[in-house]
Amino acid sequence: AYERRFPTCPLIPMFVASDTVNEYKSEDEAIHVIERRCKLDIDAPRLLKKIAGVDYVYFVQKNSLNRRERTLHIEAYNETFSNRVIINEHCSYTVHPDNEDWTCFEQSASLDIKSFFGFESTVEKIAMKQYTSNIKKGKEIIEYYLKQLEEEGITFVPRWTPPVACKSESSTSHPRRPVSPAINIPESATKEGLSSKEILNTSSSPSEPTAGTPDDKLDADYIKRYLGDLTPMQESCLIRLRQWLQETHKGKIPKDEHILRFLRARDFNIDKAREILCQSLTWRKQHQVDYILDTWNPPQVLQDYYAGGWHHHDKDGRPLYVLRLGQMDTKGLVRALGEEALLRYVLSINEEGLRRCEENTKVFGRPISSWTCLVDLEGLNMRHLWRPGVKALLRIIEVVEANYPETLGRLLILRAPRVFPVLWTLVSPFIDDNTRKKFLIYAGNDYQGPGGLLDYIDKEIIPDFLGGECMCEVPEGGLVPKSLYRTAEELENEDIKLWTETIYQSASVFKGAPHEVLIQIVDASSVITWDFDVCKGDIVFNIFHSKRAPQPPKKDSLGAHSITSPGGNNVQLIDKVWQLGRDYSMVESPLICKEGESVQGSHVTRWPGFYILQWKFHSMPACATTNLPRVDDVLASLQVSSHKCKVMYYTEVIGSEDFRGSMTSLESSHSGFSQLSAATTSSSQSHSSSMISR
Repeated sequence: AYERRFPTCPLIPMFVASDTVNEYKSEDEAIHVIERRCKLDIDAPRLLKKIAGVDYVYFVQKNSLNRRERTLHIEAYNETFSNRVIINEHCSYTVHPDNEDWTCFEQSASLDIKSFFGFESTVEKIAMKQYTSNIKKGKEIIEYYLKQLEEEGITFVPRWTPPVACKSESSTSHPRRPVSPAINIPESATKEGLSSKEILNTSSSPSEPTAGTPDDKLDADYIKRYLGDLTPMQESCLIRLRQWLQETHKGKIPKDEHILRFLRARDFNIDKAREILCQSLTWRKQHQVDYILDTWNPPQVLQDYYAGGWHHHDKDGRPLYVLRLGQMDTKGLVRALGEEALLRYVLSINEEGLRRCEENTKVFGRPISSWTCLVDLEGLNMRHLWRPGVKALLRIIEVVEANYPETLGRLLILRAPRVFPVLWTLVSPFIDDNTRKKFLIYAGNDYQGPGGLLDYIDKEIIPDFLGGECMCEVPEGGLVPKSLYRTAEELENEDIKLWTETIYQSASVFKGAPHEVLIQIVDASSVITWDFDVCKGDIVFNIFHSKRAPQPPKKDSLGAHSITSPGGNNVQLIDKVWQLGRDYSMVESPLICKEGESVQGSHVTRWPGFYILQWKFHSMPACATTNLPRVDDVLASLQVSSHKCKVMYYTEVIGSEDFRGSMTSLESSHSGFSQLSAATTSSSQSHSSSMISR
């Protein structure tokens, strides 16, 4: 299928032609190396082509197929302007070591623009544009040729076997693996790459389940019972992400269903799914979300006036949540409770939804990973568009979207009034595209007709207020008495109380503005312990000692409160005039911590005085022109603020006689995720080593 791209490919308009310049085949036909000169029509401004004096650019591509090892290696470099621009690319297709029916695809490349007539920036943008376009088409192209092969009746290619004369020698030097039922046909590799990596399955026919450990391949019955239909590629992504968690995460490992939700939310892009899952687990740890159903009781105001509740299930077995938004006094609830209490209540609803999904999976004997929400807008009016109420709603949507992806199976919006388009205009930009596709909106009594409520909910459980016969125990809502309203000061204090029930504090770290914490030590040989999560960006962790106290902390003007925690701050203690080695000293070597890592450690103090824990912005070192950073790293850095980091931390000082962990100085244990368990500060979990464990 890959070879059919040559000498030209109609699906790649810029690929004009190619000529074979060298070709080699081994006697046993195991090795086939072919080198081509490819002619490309780059999509560049005509003026730039005229200045450069060329209409086409030429690349040399060398493909090395090893049928014995079942690998295909592709190397490409530019021939045109090679003295000004250097592009090197390498792609490889290999057989997955744990499942022979999967093909692994890796691609890496570098772009080095030395000079280009003063248009260096333009050339870089053109290269990125072309590369992105080709990456998106890669899978489409290989599937096109696979389908072409199938139409010609070619659905199976026999595995290569050595000639009889060579069989004895080959069997000793290259032990063969068990023969798989079909050969893997590699996917397309693009020509102007910078960097990309993914694993694809290109098996031409379904294979029977093979024996293996649960870590290598998921059991087919388990997938059908708890996870639903997964392609081999999706199954591979789940296994790899779960394995990464097991290797790097010291706390509670999320269930496969939970991991799968984040993968689906990012179309099974492992890097993107891992990023949002990491942020979500850190968020859950900070706000103790895992224990919200057991430890938090909603205020009586919510129980009386929040017009929502669980009500049986829909025809697909999904838990059904009914919300009578039109009957709810959102302004009164916000005035009486504040944003944070409302948000916490919605989180408890989502946690209950996850629990009900697990129960329904057991009851119905099939995977149920989402719920259906029925929203009745009867009574919705301009009062619901009160600005603080809309602000609270947007905040809730933002948090739920980030931490409960792919949990909403369907949203039925009934009796939408004329004011609804106004609310929808305000809210819809904050809702993910995939989520919006699950919305069904009915005006007036349209829900009673064809394609209405009866298509999704059994007649027996349609609520009475919608014309059904089932009594619904959802509170009717109504106006919240003004006597229950709270002042702004009371609400602010209550908000802080709600979100600081965790022992952790949040801090923002900026370029040139580290966050510092002061710890005064009276008795030598005390032990300073810490536990922190790097929520965003990369930081450098330092510990300093000073005999004299620094000036009172001053709030940095840059330190903005974070969205998820009003406690995010930035405090600097070390005076600008202080000199390292004279006014204060570094007691440990700096520790570089990457985004998403959780770090626990301890330091045994040698002297009394003042110790300063510092989290500092970590700047990437400048790269030489011959050692450019990978483009996926560059792109990732563009997605976040380039000069801001976020840290969530906890510190404690204990006497050496009470310290049960290792007495090794600056002993830190790294994890790719923060722990979900409450006992994150237990020093007994530290590794007994002075080396940094990652």
